[in-house]
Amino acid sequence: MLVFPEAWRGHLKSEDIIDWLFAIEGKVYKEKEGRRTFRFTLFGKHYFAKVHRGVGWKEITKNLCQFRLPVLGAQNEWRAIQHLQRLGVETAQLVAYGRRGWNPARLQSFVITEALDNTVSLENFCRDWPTSPPSYLVKRALITKVATIARTLHEHGINHRDFYICHFLMDISQGLVRLDPHRLKLFLIDLHRMQIRRRIPWRWRVKDIASLYFSSMDIGLTHRDLLRFVWVYGNKPLKESLTKDKAFWWQVRKRGNRLYGEFIRKNRITRSPS
Repeated sequence: MLVFPEAWRGHLKSEDIIDWLFAIEGKVYKEKEGRRTFRFTLFGKHYFAKVHRGVGWKEITKNLCQFRLPVLGAQNEWRAIQHLQRLGVETAQLVAYGRRGWNPARLQSFVITEALDNTVSLENFCRDWPTSPPSYLVKRALITKVATIARTLHEHGINHRDFYICHFLMDISQGLVRLDPHRLKLFLIDLHRMQIRRRIPWRWRVKDIASLYFSSMDIGLTHRDLLRFVWVYGNKPLKESLTKDKAFWWQVRKRGNRLYGEFIRKNRITRSPS
């Protein structure tokens, strides 16, 4: 299977495009487990590519033994982006997709999207909030936006599996000092592990929201900020969310705190007192 723009056909032969992608040079962001993620320029435009060379039977067996579905190629991200676009959730624009081979351990595939230029991850944007907080309106708008995206995913049977604030990119094409809280645009990225089903198991909802909670622990959110997230995500009166969904939020906090504790032990850092 191969899908790519008509404009490329005069320059690239369809039977050679996968080999070409494997050899192309670009700025590499990640390379592990048979997957290479990089940014490149073609015909004057910037693109982002994920190329899968096959994970091998060892990786497949390891995932299955851990009761996890292995990610075998780029097809999952291709489908996930299309699904998010149908739901109105902003993400990178699809450009090309291809797959070659039948052996699941050696399957070769790729997905190419337009590069998201003039953006910043929420992890970087929020890093200095404890000492240099944003305006109240911008912070409220971002919390509302992230909670709405989370609710939309989960209401439609989608869980991200790597739902950290670093995977939200904010459009800053108008400049950081000119952010309009009423027109903030967030792109959700890194979708290769996303799962789509009719209904999300409770534990996967907990995992997604706990990952968000963990990754935002050091950006200076107040108790009121957290309650706003609960209210927007729950899509019902706050008191009702805190009572009917008490077990869910308790599990989110427990798992998030455990992730943070593991992070501290791994990196041998001490959390500053709040």
